[in-house]
Amino acid sequence: MKRNCAMRMRKSNSPDIENRAAFPRTFNWRFNRSVMLSGKRIADVGYKLVSGSMMLLTVYGGYLCVLRAQRFMQRQKQLELAAQNESAASETIKD
Repeated sequence: MKRNCAMRMRKSNSPDIENRAAFPRTFNWRFNRSVMLSGKRIADVGYKLVSGSMMLLTVYGGYLCVLRAQRFMQRQKQLELAAQNESAASETIKD
Protein backbone atom coordinates (compact mmCIF):
# COMPACT_ATOMS: atom_id res chain seq x y z
CA MET A 1 0.00 0.00 0.00
CA LYS A 2 2.77 2.43 0.90
CA ARG A 3 4.57 1.61 -2.33
CA ASN A 4 1.60 2.64 -4.48
CA CYS A 5 1.27 5.90 -2.58
CA ALA A 6 4.95 6.71 -3.23
CA MET A 7 4.52 5.96 -6.92
CA ARG A 8 1.49 8.27 -7.15
CA MET A 9 3.41 11.10 -5.45
CA ARG A 10 6.28 10.68 -7.87
CA LYS A 11 4.04 11.06 -10.91
CA SER A 12 2.64 14.38 -9.71
CA ASN A 13 3.17 17.60 -11.65
CA SER A 14 5.77 18.96 -9.25
CA PRO A 15 9.14 19.57 -10.92
CA ASP A 16 11.48 16.65 -10.52
CA ILE A 17 15.21 16.66 -11.18
CA GLU A 18 14.75 13.89 -13.71
CA ASN A 19 12.01 15.83 -15.51
CA ARG A 20 13.55 17.36 -18.65
CA ALA A 21 10.69 19.84 -19.13
CA ALA A 22 11.25 21.39 -15.70
CA PHE A 23 15.00 21.73 -16.23
CA PRO A 24 15.73 22.50 -19.89
CA ARG A 25 19.18 22.15 -21.36
CA THR A 26 21.52 25.08 -21.74
CA PHE A 27 22.09 26.89 -25.00
CA ASN A 28 25.39 25.14 -25.52
CA TRP A 29 24.68 21.76 -27.09
CA ARG A 30 27.95 20.19 -25.93
CA PHE A 31 27.07 20.23 -22.24
CA ASN A 32 24.18 18.32 -20.73
CA ARG A 33 23.58 20.78 -17.91
CA SER A 34 20.47 22.53 -16.76
CA VAL A 35 19.78 26.25 -16.66
CA MET A 36 18.97 26.11 -12.95
CA LEU A 37 21.96 27.13 -10.87
CA SER A 38 22.74 25.09 -7.82
CA GLY A 39 24.91 26.13 -4.92
CA LYS A 40 27.60 23.69 -5.98
CA ARG A 41 27.73 25.09 -9.50
CA ILE A 42 27.94 28.66 -8.21
CA ALA A 43 30.74 27.61 -5.85
CA ASP A 44 32.58 25.88 -8.73
CA VAL A 45 32.33 28.97 -10.93
CA GLY A 46 33.51 31.18 -8.07
CA TYR A 47 36.45 28.87 -7.40
CA LYS A 48 37.44 28.90 -11.07
CA LEU A 49 37.22 32.70 -11.23
CA VAL A 50 39.35 33.14 -8.11
CA SER A 51 41.88 30.55 -9.30
CA GLY A 52 42.10 32.19 -12.72
CA SER A 53 42.61 35.64 -11.26
CA MET A 54 45.32 34.30 -8.93
CA MET A 55 47.10 32.72 -11.91
CA LEU A 56 46.93 36.00 -13.83
CA LEU A 57 48.26 37.93 -10.83
CA THR A 58 51.11 35.44 -10.47
CA VAL A 59 52.06 35.79 -14.14
CA TYR A 60 51.86 39.57 -13.93
CA GLY A 61 53.97 39.59 -10.76
CA GLY A 62 56.60 37.44 -12.50
CA TYR A 63 56.60 39.84 -15.44
CA LEU A 64 57.14 42.83 -13.14
CA CYS A 65 59.92 40.99 -11.31
CA VAL A 66 61.72 40.19 -14.56
CA LEU A 67 61.39 43.82 -15.70
CA ARG A 68 62.84 45.09 -12.45
CA ALA A 69 65.75 42.63 -12.60
CA GLN A 70 66.43 43.60 -16.21
CA ARG A 71 66.47 47.31 -15.33
CA PHE A 72 68.75 46.61 -12.37
CA MET A 73 71.24 44.70 -14.54
CA GLN A 74 71.12 47.43 -17.19
CA ARG A 75 71.74 50.12 -14.59
CA GLN A 76 74.65 48.17 -13.11
CA LYS A 77 76.19 47.86 -16.56
CA GLN A 78 75.78 51.61 -17.17
CA LEU A 79 77.42 52.41 -13.82
CA GLU A 80 80.38 50.12 -14.59
CA LEU A 81 80.88 51.75 -18.00
CA ALA A 82 80.66 55.20 -16.44
CA ALA A 83 83.23 54.23 -13.82
CA GLN A 84 85.59 52.85 -16.50
CA ASN A 85 85.22 55.98 -18.61
CA GLU A 86 85.87 58.17 -15.58
CA SER A 87 89.00 56.24 -14.63
CA ALA A 88 90.23 56.38 -18.22
CA ALA A 89 89.60 60.12 -18.33
CA SER A 90 91.45 60.67 -15.06
CA GLU A 91 94.46 58.68 -16.37
CA THR A 92 94.53 60.86 -19.49
CA ILE A 93 94.50 64.02 -17.38
CA LYS A 94 97.41 62.70 -15.21
CA ASP A 95 99.58 62.10 -18.26
